[in-house]
Amino acid sequence: MPTWAWILIVVVAALIVLGAIAAWMQQRRRAQLKDRFGSEYDRTVSERGERRAAEKELADRERKREQLDIVPLSAQAQKEYSADWRAVQGQFVDDPADAVNEADRLVTAVMRDRGYPIDDFDQRAEDISVDHPDVVENYRAAHAVYVKANDGNGGAGTEDLRQGFVHYRALFNELLETREPTTEEAKR
Repeated sequence: MPTWAWILIVVVAALIVLGAIAAWMQQRRRAQLKDRFGSEYDRTVSERGERRAAEKELADRERKREQLDIVPLSAQAQKEYSADWRAVQGQFVDDPADAVNEADRLVTAVMRDRGYPIDDFDQRAEDISVDHPDVVENYRAAHAVYVKANDGNGGAGTEDLRQGFVHYRALFNELLETREPTTEEAKR
């Protein structure tokens, strides 16, 4: 067999091996994204209409999130926020719309204190989706109720407001993230 034929066989074999490695790496990355984002992965794929574009977006969210300095709340801040939440929850019976407004304000305040950027709702939801993919849909649903309740048309009924409040509570509990105090905090 001529030398050029052997070279061609080696090149083709190398291309096949490289292609298999690339496909394996892509499958592995897809599995990692699915594990990390759960239902948010499926929602993003559906919204983008193309798996590759959705995966790029999710990977971009991860990279952006890595640049943020997200910190846990201090034990004192957790206590204060928990007390604030109980007060807002108690207010729900008398004024559900205002309680939903206060829940939105409180969730945003916790996010700010944890280090999440809070300027734009869509960006907040994307940032939250990286750390809390199981409740980001709750956040979107709660915010939709908040917007509906404040659109001036009185569009949110009591059941809508109750559902919105429940969704805010799920995110609030995730954001509070109770944790063991650090050695330094325990000394105080």
